[in-house]
Amino acid sequence: MEVPREHGPQPLDELMEKWKITNHQLVETSTEQLNHKQVQKARKGRQLTLTMMQKVCRALNIAIWHRLDKEQKETYFEYMHRHLFNYAKGHEPAWADPNTGLYPGE
Repeated sequence: MEVPREHGPQPLDELMEKWKITNHQLVETSTEQLNHKQVQKARKGRQLTLTMMQKVCRALNIAIWHRLDKEQKETYFEYMHRHLFNYAKGHEPAWADPNTGLYPGE
């Protein structure tokens, strides 16, 4: 039986919208040579390797971290790949984002 490789829009996509982070900003922030095509695949739900999921996750956390003030950084919850991808091992569909009050404009 073949494993599906397309998983539809990911939680990553929604989080990037809420944090107002573009694909380009994620690529620019990454210290691991992440490219636009990889970010687009991640958002749309194309199956990624664990290593790639972790790379995207680190870039997202860095991009968010640079937007926070000192007080916000103290309460920021760092995302893990299982929070960003609905096909990742340990993903919990009912998980509630503890950073909700930190989104820009809230």
